[in-house]
Amino acid sequence: MHRSDQQHRVLNLWRAATVQSVRRDGPDLTARQMGLLLTVYLTTPPHTVRGLAIALNISKPAVTRALDRLCTLGFLRRKVDEEDRRSVLVQRTVKGSVFLSEFAGLILGAEAGEGTDGADEPAEEQALVV
Repeated sequence: MHRSDQQHRVLNLWRAATVQSVRRDGPDLTARQMGLLLTVYLTTPPHTVRGLAIALNISKPAVTRALDRLCTLGFLRRKVDEEDRRSVLVQRTVKGSVFLSEFAGLILGAEAGEGTDGADEPAEEQALVV
């Protein structure tokens, strides 16, 4: 498979999953919020605002804003570190785990060609323009 074919396939997969995500009942997350959420769930804890800012290469205020929204949604929670009360830990929640499991299902469904209901482009329009 050529690189441009691979790029088209993965971008179309991302598009199909994203389209399904915005069509369902639930929150639309920004790329920053989703990146933060995935980082907390897919990397080894503990997580702090400072550590997440370094991992994502964004400012601490940007992490805090994204974290505020994700906590409001119940996808993450803050907890004071009992060993260092100056530090706040970012923790996973069941609701966040369920959200990501459902999102993973959307990606798998998109990969299987489910749920596209005419959203695919005609073959002649599929070339990836960079």
